Amino acid sequence: MELLQMTANSIRNISISSVMDILVVSYILYKGYMLIKETRAEQLLKGIILIIFLIPISSFFNLTMLNWILTKTLTIGVLSIVIIFQPEIRRALEQLGRTAFNDKHILEDEETMEKVITEIANSVGNLSESKTGALIVIEQVTGLGDIINTGTKIDALVSSALLENIFVVNTPLHDGATVIRNNRIVSAGCFLPLTSNNDLNKKLGTRHRAAIGISENSDALIIVVSEETGTISLAMNGRITRNYTKDRLKKVLINIMKNRFQKKSTWRERVIGWKEKIKGTKS
Repeated sequence: MELLQMTANSIRNISISSVMDILVVSYILYKGYMLIKETRAEQLLKGIILIIFLIPISSFFNLTMLNWILTKTLTIGVLSIVIIFQPEIRRALEQLGRTAFNDKHILEDEETMEKVITEIANSVGNLSESKTGALIVIEQVTGLGDIINTGTKIDALVSSALLENIFVVNTPLHDGATVIRNNRIVSAGCFLPLTSNNDLNKKLGTRHRAAIGISENSDALIIVVSEETGTISLAMNGRITRNYTKDRLKKVLINIMKNRFQKKSTWRERVIGWKEKIKGTKS
């Protein structure tokens, strides 16, 4: 009975702010784990947790040398964690910056967006049929200015003919990536970072590894056409899916962009609602 009474008293003393605090911390821990899930960082995190767990055990059994080694390892590990988890930390900070208030690289007009995607899908379909290698990066919220600066500036409206011409074999811009921002081809022949993931299919070439690499560091959508097989692939969020047709690629890209429009509209509606509430409170 006393235990039940103590539990009931503890529940009564929990404030709304405490509940919110617990929920926010739980959400942050959950998102942090999702960032490192199925990556090398997940295994490193398990190793760190094991060290933290072993320190009090070694102290309890008077294992002085082991306790000293584990303690020093954990002390030095604070700096090591920042270095080891640099890609994950960068990705987390970029995701924090991808809010509805910073969608400057996403088209406002759905009709224009569908036209751009249609042009891209048509060019990719033709490149696939002729087995011409291609690498197309569609910029989203994360700015790709550093990538754009590595290539040749073009700044032209997106068209199927121009995209196909860029990737003609043995031309200067053929081997690099073409970056699309809004409805314009901003740069071609760009260099992309290769993924460091060693668990990928060995059949994937440099283009596919470059596509995965940039998708790990941004929210860009990357389309790859294989030079050997003509297979169409799509990379996003560090993952790549293959064997697309022209029509399926177009449908997937339009769905992704429409979802972004809906999220953006939802955030705007919330902001307008907050403003109206503030005005109502003041009046």
